[in-house]
Amino acid sequence: MNGQRHAGRRRGPGSQAGGRGAASTGIRRRGSATDAIVIAGGAAAAVGALGLAVVATIARKVVVPARDRPSEARIVGLDRADGTVELVASPDTIVPGRYGSWVTRRAAYVQLGDILEVRQHTVVRTLLGGDVDALRVGQEAEFSGWFFRRPEELGLAHEDVLVPTPLGPAPAWAIHPEDGPSTRWAVLVHGRGTTRSEALRAVPSFRNAGYSCLLVSYRNDGDAPPALDFRYALGDEEWRDVDAAIGWVREQGAADVVLMGWSMGGAIVLQASRRTTHPELLRAVALDSPVIDWVDVLQHQARENRIPSVVGRVALLAISRRWGRLLTGQATSIDLGRLDYVANAADLALPILLMHSDDDGYVPAGPSRALALARPDIVTFVPFTVARHTKLWNYDPERWTAAVSDWLDELVPLPPGH
Repeated sequence: MNGQRHAGRRRGPGSQAGGRGAASTGIRRRGSATDAIVIAGGAAAAVGALGLAVVATIARKVVVPARDRPSEARIVGLDRADGTVELVASPDTIVPGRYGSWVTRRAAYVQLGDILEVRQHTVVRTLLGGDVDALRVGQEAEFSGWFFRRPEELGLAHEDVLVPTPLGPAPAWAIHPEDGPSTRWAVLVHGRGTTRSEALRAVPSFRNAGYSCLLVSYRNDGDAPPALDFRYALGDEEWRDVDAAIGWVREQGAADVVLMGWSMGGAIVLQASRRTTHPELLRAVALDSPVIDWVDVLQHQARENRIPSVVGRVALLAISRRWGRLLTGQATSIDLGRLDYVANAADLALPILLMHSDDDGYVPAGPSRALALARPDIVTFVPFTVARHTKLWNYDPERWTAAVSDWLDELVPLPPGH
């Protein structure tokens, strides 16, 4: 497998990781001179020109859970007899592999397979199953990386369990190896705007390696109890639900826990790894298309949406400063500096498997590469080139599975009573 392989738990030099984050945005260090300049100058100019309503709208899009997922595709042709569907071509729909697609606001779901033909503006793919009868030409469709919806679709028995989180019981799936519950557990954490179904792709790899799996829900994902303010904290609070899950598996006899997260779930598990109340149980962290630096992600998305840079900076300040809570409805501001894992790379201690595609399009891979460079002693970096966001398994399941399986094989179990 390509990538840097290290299993040490040493801390990297603070000078390598700390300087980059503090200097790059002007909002990482609370109360800094740069921060004051941005607030006094940028905020006055941007807010004066566009109004607080514009900044509030942008900031709220970051922290308010969306009711509907954006449509990445549109059905322009359908042949049920031949089992094919024709979609408008896009950076996502033209990538080979197996995917899921939701239509009619997630009322219907189909599984898509190989590309049969790429035309001038469309792509023809195979229909593998699902609610095919619900498809209609002209429907908008969500092109999803989670191929499976339920454990039964993988032929796996599971338990529906409730994890007692700080906000109340959160539903989860527990799936065990063929020979029964293990003392080694994987806690799998989905990304923003998805559900625990996203993590089903990883279960066979962990299960074959002898791990029991807990696929969790967390605040504001539509399954777990919501936060009191109904706002995302981008990992700064959601980690508490994952920590509760770690406590739950401990009660089931877990002695060795690996965390895995996709996208925002990656930011959540990294926070959990640093702030957990059960540090003695944690063995390693696996990440797929993770958010390593929220400022980088949000600045990228602002550029993609042609939002003036100063307006984007003020919106970032709004979600990370007390004064912005009046605009966003947050109960507490988000510490974006704490969520920058390149700037805080020296604080990471567990072995990390990090997989990211250079063409991600939503969460840039640059910070993942920077973290791999900052901490080659603990990071095994597996780069993809053409796989988009959280669709690495879909694009190349053999390589993805080999990367996870090989990395798990190299982990040395924690000694008893460590």
